[in-house]
Amino acid sequence: MTPSVKTRIRVLVVDDSALVRRLLCESIARESDLEVVGVAPDPFVARDLIVQLKPDVLTLDIEMPRMDGLTFLTKLMHYNPMPAIIISSLGQASSEIALEALRRGAVEVLAKPSGPYSLGEVGQVLAQKIRAAYASSPKQIGVQTPVTQLTAAFPSSSVVAIGASTGGTQAIEEVLLHMPAPCPPMVIAQHIPAGFSTSFANRLNRLCKFEVKEAADGDRVQPGRALIAPGDFHMMLVKSGGGYAVTVRSGPRVHFQRPSVDVLFASVAEAKPAHSVGVLLTGMGADGAEGLLRMQQAGAMTIAQDEESCVVFGMPKAAIARGAAAQILPLTKIAHGIVAALASK
Repeated sequence: MTPSVKTRIRVLVVDDSALVRRLLCESIARESDLEVVGVAPDPFVARDLIVQLKPDVLTLDIEMPRMDGLTFLTKLMHYNPMPAIIISSLGQASSEIALEALRRGAVEVLAKPSGPYSLGEVGQVLAQKIRAAYASSPKQIGVQTPVTQLTAAFPSSSVVAIGASTGGTQAIEEVLLHMPAPCPPMVIAQHIPAGFSTSFANRLNRLCKFEVKEAADGDRVQPGRALIAPGDFHMMLVKSGGGYAVTVRSGPRVHFQRPSVDVLFASVAEAKPAHSVGVLLTGMGADGAEGLLRMQQAGAMTIAQDEESCVVFGMPKAAIARGAAAQILPLTKIAHGIVAALASK
């Protein structure tokens, strides 16, 4: 969704660093469909400005005086849910807090600019994330329901490929927590900044009853393992001996993304595992739609997340419009759909 100039997306920037506030504001000002309506050095000022200015999107620093960003976000999502983008440093502790913020209702995360030379690197990505946040449907965090893990057998030649963007960290967690242990071999591309993918994979590895790791070049794709594409790198499935492995490389962005879901899905279609499932989850844009279609044409079962359960319906919608999704399922049913597809082989 890209509004006209008359209906520009109104952004409130919340950060205790005057330098970061200036960098973010300058970056946003370069975009004709975006405008900064206010800035706040801490959550207390932000609270008053939200009431006064009614912004469409909030950028929120995690580490601030008087009240930390995570506490403020939790209160905000309880009383006044709105699209929030977390601005976080790349340290492990900060990355883990940023991922917790996504669990509590934030829709995007962005690495904090560290100086004037990083403005160009941050600018385009920030604009994309603001637009995605504006198009999103923030979810209030309710009571967590117990996880019932599925049990199933599956062909040894199975490969499950999953792609997601905005809202995807929580969607992927939901799917993986319900998958059987050992799980079928899984390869996953989530649009996530470099640095945050490590914390994301480590968190899932702690939660799941099978191995989840950030992929390294040459990693084997095998039962009981889920590989997460590292931020800022494409990941592809390749044949290796009698099985499969992944290659991890840089290269041009696809749909402005690296990792790209289309790159991963197209590689699965090319490798043609005997039994494969492609799953496209919540996200802005069309990345993964053509790749899912190629997987379907190569004989894979294909699944898209339904509109009601998506934070942003863009990517699944694009796949459905192309006829690429054999099944359209709510998030809570996607693990069942994967298991059923593999069990029927």
